[in-house]
Amino acid sequence: MAAAPRLEIAAQGAKDPRTLEFLRSSPKKLLINGKWVPARSGKTFESLNPANEEVLAEVAEAGPEDIDEAVKAARKAFEDGPWSRMTPHQRTKLLLKVADLIEQNREQLAELSSLDNGAPIMGAQGLVTSAVELFTYFAGWPTKIFGETNPSAPDMFNYTLREPLGVCGQIIPWNGPLMSASNKLAHALSTGNTVVLKPAEQACLVVLRLGELLLEAGVPEGVVNIVPGFGPVAGAALSNHPDVDKIAFTGSTTTGKEILKASVATLKHVSLELGGKSPHIIFADADMEPALNFAAIGIFGNTGQACIAGSRIFVQEKIHDQFVDGLVQRAKAHKLGAQFEPGVTMGPVVSKVQHQRVLGYIEAGKSEGATALTGGGPGPQPKGYFVQPTVFTQVRNDMKIAREEIFGPVAAVIPFKDENDAVLQGNDTTYGLAAGIWTRDISRAHKVARRLKAGTVWINCYMVLDFTMPFGGYKQSGQGREFSNHAIEMYTQMKSVFVKL
Repeated sequence: MAAAPRLEIAAQGAKDPRTLEFLRSSPKKLLINGKWVPARSGKTFESLNPANEEVLAEVAEAGPEDIDEAVKAARKAFEDGPWSRMTPHQRTKLLLKVADLIEQNREQLAELSSLDNGAPIMGAQGLVTSAVELFTYFAGWPTKIFGETNPSAPDMFNYTLREPLGVCGQIIPWNGPLMSASNKLAHALSTGNTVVLKPAEQACLVVLRLGELLLEAGVPEGVVNIVPGFGPVAGAALSNHPDVDKIAFTGSTTTGKEILKASVATLKHVSLELGGKSPHIIFADADMEPALNFAAIGIFGNTGQACIAGSRIFVQEKIHDQFVDGLVQRAKAHKLGAQFEPGVTMGPVVSKVQHQRVLGYIEAGKSEGATALTGGGPGPQPKGYFVQPTVFTQVRNDMKIAREEIFGPVAAVIPFKDENDAVLQGNDTTYGLAAGIWTRDISRAHKVARRLKAGTVWINCYMVLDFTMPFGGYKQSGQGREFSNHAIEMYTQMKSVFVKL
């Protein structure tokens, strides 16, 4: 029997025929000014399936010249194009059309998302649903961005306008590419801005397909430009571009700091959704089974590749051993495998670099004296970037695995004595993105929630998000808030108008 074509091996298990059809049209190009174009340099890079290390597609690699062309297109669309003349009602209709097209192509988008970063198909399907909800939610905002009439003298009429910022450079990560792209785009488009979007090179295929759907929906040329490339080249060119009015970045704190530095030259608006080392606090009176289930989801969901991962699990001493036993059982119950294999609950990490990084942290934990009760190494698969779900005990809050963001399925379980100890240890971090609290004592829950330095706190649940609620971090977990009306404020600016009567 003849060997299967390499692409069919790379995308093995994909059921939607449109998935392979999309991947066959390689190399994938850049979206600039409404057209799909190659990179000026002619360079491409390989997009790999992290579950089997096979090539899914060749992708055009954006360089500084491509970024400049994309920014020019976005500027023209903002200043002169039909976008600036579109009414709020027309923008609402357009964003609803985007939501409808995502829904109509949900299986293909889920498969591309799974192939991009290795997530099991069920998780990817959930993120497609979130993308639909995001565009639907923000479709309601164009008609609700209000100015004000202000108190004034009898011979004056004073009012304010809330206006878009202009050209927004957006840089997104690889752990949830469709959701991240939808989030950034819905924010910017609902408020009347134009966009140059740089997806992560590790997971950009589903974002390029989303670009096709945006054009199909009728987004005018130049309004959304998509330029895959590498951070030090394309990302830096976008961050430093003098004609970009805002940079919105989701990713590591280290990169976020570099972007903030780059903004100084032109005083760009900057919003940053950065890393986390979130404390997940389990009190002795917690409802044990749901606490265990959510703790496991909080660190092993999406292979631990989540900024809000509950990676530091603080357990009150009285129930520490019982809780650890339950968490270990849940870690061992995971089935590692490729995206579309039946029964798979955990995929690979996204790349060889990330694989080595996570395994390096596991070795650091062992060398510092922590004990891996389960996991602690690569997966058994001969190919692919798999990491066993790992539970560390005998962890101190000053260890590397408790201080630094690992972005992998590695839980650090740390005992605590009482409420004050839990808060002090939980806050003893440079991060402040999220936190979880499990207790039946509602008074204690509210008091601890107030004391924890985190942008989102969950009580008796974890990883629950709602687009009507703001999301963002304290300390070095970022600045600004996404979702809700606070995102509208982040993508607009105020103008005061004085009229002499």
